[in-house]
Amino acid sequence: MAKLGKDLDRSATHLLHRAGQCAAEMFSSETRTGGLTPRQLAVLMVIGEKEGLNQTELVDRTGIDRSTMADLVARLTRRGLVQRRRTKEDARAYAIKLSQQGARLLREARPGAAAADQRLIGCLPAAKRQDFLDALDLIVTSANKPRR
Repeated sequence: MAKLGKDLDRSATHLLHRAGQCAAEMFSSETRTGGLTPRQLAVLMVIGEKEGLNQTELVDRTGIDRSTMADLVARLTRRGLVQRRRTKEDARAYAIKLSQQGARLLREARPGAAAADQRLIGCLPAAKRQDFLDALDLIVTSANKPRR
């Protein structure tokens, strides 16, 4: 890859976007399982940890915005990976659970996703890996705090 322009090589926004593209490419090449995207896998993982969550709870646990989550759940439902049923507490809300096919695909995708994470983090010197993860976590945590 060519060297970025002098302004772009110091742009956190641009570099994070490019790093995200690299991560998505690594995920795709490592998982090769059912055409899942990293976001779809994240949703399946959260549902697999606690079935019966509604879409609002999925938004809270993943950080994916509401409209994207609605689209993700609809796509996963159409693919037969998740099932939705009305909740007893709120007839407007759906409880979401993995289908058998979704549980199987999640099991199959996990090793590839872990390999992609290792490949991505492996680009860094070992001594900087935890600092990098901590910095990403700090960015996400800080960005999600309500503004005054």
